[in-house]
Formats: sequence, C-alpha cells, structure tokens
Amino acid sequence: MQKNWIGKSEGAEVTFAIADKDGKPTADSLTVYTTRCDTLFGATYMVIAPEHKLVSKLATKEQKAAVDEYVEQAAKKSDLERTDLAKTKTGVFSGSYAINPVNGKLIPIWIADYVLISYGTGAIMAVPAHDDRDWEFAKKFDLPIIEVLKSEVDVQKQAWTQDGIHVNSEFLDGLNKADAIAKMLEWLTKKGCGKKAINYKLRDWIYSRQRYWGEPIPLVHCEKCGCVAVPEKDLPVKLPDVKSYQPTGTGESPLAAIDSWVNTTCPKCGGKARRETNTMPQWGGSCWYYLRYLDPHNDKQFASKEAVEYWMPVDLYVGGAEHAVLHLLYARFWHKVLYDLGLVNTKEPFQRLINQGLITSFAYQRKNKTLVPTDEVEEKDGNFYEKATGEKLECVIAKMSKSLKNVINPDDVIREYGADSVRMYEMFMGPLEVSKPWNTKGLIGVSRFLEKVWAMGEKPLTNDEPTPELRKLLHKTIKKVTEDTENLCFNTAISQMMIFVNDAAKLNTIPTLLMKDFVKLIYPYAPHLGEELWQKLGNKDTITYEPWPQYNEEFCKDDSCNIVVQINGKIRDKFEIVLNTEKDVLQAKALETDGAKKFLEGKEIVKIIVVPNKLVNIVAK
Repeated sequence: MQKNWIGKSEGAEVTFAIADKDGKPTADSLTVYTTRCDTLFGATYMVIAPEHKLVSKLATKEQKAAVDEYVEQAAKKSDLERTDLAKTKTGVFSGSYAINPVNGKLIPIWIADYVLISYGTGAIMAVPAHDDRDWEFAKKFDLPIIEVLKSEVDVQKQAWTQDGIHVNSEFLDGLNKADAIAKMLEWLTKKGCGKKAINYKLRDWIYSRQRYWGEPIPLVHCEKCGCVAVPEKDLPVKLPDVKSYQPTGTGESPLAAIDSWVNTTCPKCGGKARRETNTMPQWGGSCWYYLRYLDPHNDKQFASKEAVEYWMPVDLYVGGAEHAVLHLLYARFWHKVLYDLGLVNTKEPFQRLINQGLITSFAYQRKNKTLVPTDEVEEKDGNFYEKATGEKLECVIAKMSKSLKNVINPDDVIREYGADSVRMYEMFMGPLEVSKPWNTKGLIGVSRFLEKVWAMGEKPLTNDEPTPELRKLLHKTIKKVTEDTENLCFNTAISQMMIFVNDAAKLNTIPTLLMKDFVKLIYPYAPHLGEELWQKLGNKDTITYEPWPQYNEEFCKDDSCNIVVQINGKIRDKFEIVLNTEKDVLQAKALETDGAKKFLEGKEIVKIIVVPNKLVNIVAK
C-alpha cells in the first residue's frame, strides 16, 4: 500500500503541439506523463485537469461558457470524489485540438475532473481501447477507439487491458511491450518531442497548520535578521495557556491573535520580532511518540542511547489498514531520518504489523446500491422498506456509520451485559484481521459462558488431584491459550476455554490447583471476572503479577488418533484407534469398516498403503 501511495513509476514525458484553426502547430503545447508511450498510435483524445493553466486559453469562444461552468462545479469536489472509479464520467470539450506527434492526427482536448493537477503534468493522453476509464469516457462522448494491442475482445464493446503484440502502430507493429517502449522512447527522443521520465504520486508534505493545537514551529521573524531559529536552550517553545483560542477569521493561526505570546525578541540581534504562528501537523508528534515513551523525562535528548538500544524496535504495531499510508508511512519516514543521523539503532521502527478488522453492522440498501439510514426503514412481514418511497430494501452488512445510524453504542451494551462480556465477545467474533458483523445473540452466548465460569467459582474447592482426563484437558487448554494468545488468535483461545469449562463445570467440587490455573488463563480476556475469582480463591494480592501457568507436554499428547480409510485415494470411512498401532492391525481394521466393504464389493484389491496414525489407502480394480 505504501509503495502504491508513493507511486514511483518509470515512463515518458510526451509533448503534444496544440493546433490552430487550420490544424497547424502553435507555440503552445501539452506535455503528458505516460508509462505506456508505446500506445501513442491509439491516443484518440487528450484530457486535462480543470485547474490546468491552459484551460482558459484552450477554451474556444463557442465552448467558453460550458468550460467555465464545468470548472466551477469541479472545484466543489474533493480529489476522492473526482477519482472514484465507480462514478459516472463527466467532462467538457475545450473546442481545441492537439497534434499526435507519431502520426500528425488532430485529437480533441477535453477537460475532466478525474484528471488531477497534482499528479503527473495534469494532462493525459487517452487510449480508450486499452484503459477502462478512457473507454467509458470515449463511449459516453462518442470518441474514436483504436486497437493498438492485439486483443481477444472487440475493443468497441470493451477495453482490452492486458498486454499484446502491437498492431496499427506502424514502426511498432509485431513488437512486444518492452521492445515497443524502448523503440518509441528512442523515436521520441530523436524527434525532440519526448523523453524518459520518472514520476511519483506522493506530493510534498505540507508541514504547517493554521491552528492553536499543535507543536509551535521554533522560528521567529525579525525585520532586520529575517527568519531566525529559536536557540536550543530556549526549546521547547510552549503554547500559551489561554482560556480562548478562537480562529482569527483572517486565515492565520489562533496564535496570531495572542500578542503576549507572538511578540518577542530576536535571538540574533535582540530587536523586536514575532514568533512563527503556524503549528506542526498532527504527524509532528505522533510519528515519533514511541521513541519518547522510552525515556519521557529526559530533558537533554528525546531518548538516551541506552534506552533506545534496550527497547527498540517496537515488537508489535496494531492499527487499521487505513494507517498504512498515514501514521505508519510517516513514522517509518521519521525513523529512517533519525537512523541516517545515527540517533536510533534500527532501520525500521516496527517488527510486526497487524491490521485489525472492523466491527460492521446491518444496513439497508436500495436497488441502485445506495444505503438508507436505519431510522428511515420500516419492517413489514419480514421485509424492509424505505418509509419515504416504499421501495423494498436489501439488508446488507456495512461499516458502522453515524450517517447510516447503524452504530452500536458500547456504553449501552456494557450497561446491560458488562464490560467483560463485550470485551470477550469482540475477541470471540473471529480472527483479529477480519471485519466481522455485530450480532447481539453472539454477545448473549459469551455472557452466558462467563456466568458459567462464575458459577464454577461458586462451587466448593478441594485439594484433591483432578482426574487424569481433566488434568490432560487443563494442560491442553494452557498450551492452546498460550500459543493462540501469543499469535493474537483470541477467538480460538476462547473456544478452547469453553471446551474446558463445559467439562469442569460438571464437577460438584473443583480442585483448587485446577481453578487457579484456569483463572490465570481467563484473566487477560475477562479481567474483572478474573480478579474477582482470584480473590474468591483466597488471594489478597492482585492476579496481575502472577506468573503465567505452564503446561506439561506429556499431558498434551493424545492416546488415540483418527485413521482415514481411502479407496483409490477417495475418503470412504474413518475409525479411531490407539496411537502407534501396528500396520497389520490398521489394515485389518480398515477392511472391516462399512465404507471399505461397500466400495470394495466386486473389486480386486491390488495394494494396501498404510501410513501409521494417519490413513489406510486401498487400491482396487
């Protein structure tokens, strides 16, 4: 995700001359960046961003009003809205034409908001036969579609976006992608209308914010000395402690209105100066906080060398996938700068990344796939309808959203079922990395399990040893919960605890040692319940600092195993038997199974393959 966000790509910059009314080249031109200069013969129109500096110049007298209106509408949209692949393509013809440098053909110049001025040159050449977005645009506005890569589809009906041998491309015909790009680059360079180029999607990082809340930038502005850095002895520059920090209304930071803080003296000449009133963005502090945690009271360094060497790198980073190109990207950048300066000891700050899934909820969807807020939905006869229109809706799973009013308020659920139930249910819903739908019925099941655990803790304790079967189950549970917790597989750890409780709860009296170990296991999952049960066991100190229970591998081994019976490689039956049973016994047992008798009837056994503790495969004809 970070690689795509940074978006390094190798391609070419190609210059298209703009034509006059007679189709002759003018002094003006449009430069595009493309990774597929080999498809130039298929470029049938150009698109420029509404913010492009040539928009007003390219708009002809006849098209000016339409262009101005389109540019005004585009300015009201965010980049995300403009580049949404699912939205209907919009655009307006400028009235002008460019000249395709490879064949001299005139191609129309369009203005469309799906092209961003911030990426590449703010202009693209469109090859609709081999790009879905260009194809949709061409179809909507009835623009030519020319096949230049040998396709397995009719490009008039759909775009062919895979590679193919070049066709309709004059000197490139018959070449593959790599050879065609190399030859086209050579041709463009020789003709002076193109060159090899590298492009990045990532823009420069704007580091200032016009707000009060943020780290002040340690600079002062002096009429005599200019911009001067605050001396290290005067760092950090602190925010003023004021009751109100309202916006100034001038576009400046709220700090600009606090004269007692803004007005200062120049560190260089001692004359009058003003502090920089912009503050750092949220990334200013949040990108390196993990380093400050190592040594938070150090007033000489952000962290001592000893602390950095002892603690770094961070073992585990848990965050949503959306952090990948936000906090995580900038934290890595920050850390690499510090590494290059010799201030940290690792190239990477985090050893392991886990992207946790979302908790989703029910929502209601129209036929056109748009969602309806839940308070605008009514249920009739088991179906759902939009109140205003009466349209029948489909019940779907969607991200919790305030606008859809399908958010589950955890405070309400905690009041009814308790914090431990909510906490444990979230872990039990499924793998940590997967998004899961909220289901209150599942929460009730977990709540009942915890009630069962509490009831087990209410039973009389005994100093008797647990039965061999229960001792074995306890050690298997310790092993499973230990390994699953380490691997963040919380749902399967809880499943194993449920298996244990189902058996242990049948006892009239509970062995103390067994109960102590189990309470330690459940404590991280249900801490309030765990602490209470620990006190009921007669312990005065908190369970928090108790050592984690250990399992004995000998007690975790099974005495028996399931043997699969196969006939010609297909599973036909299975049976349970003592571990390490001899091959001839396994063979005889397999032949006695109902599945073997049924599928061997009327057949001749050719060979029997026995894999101890696993399977018996009977080959027959």
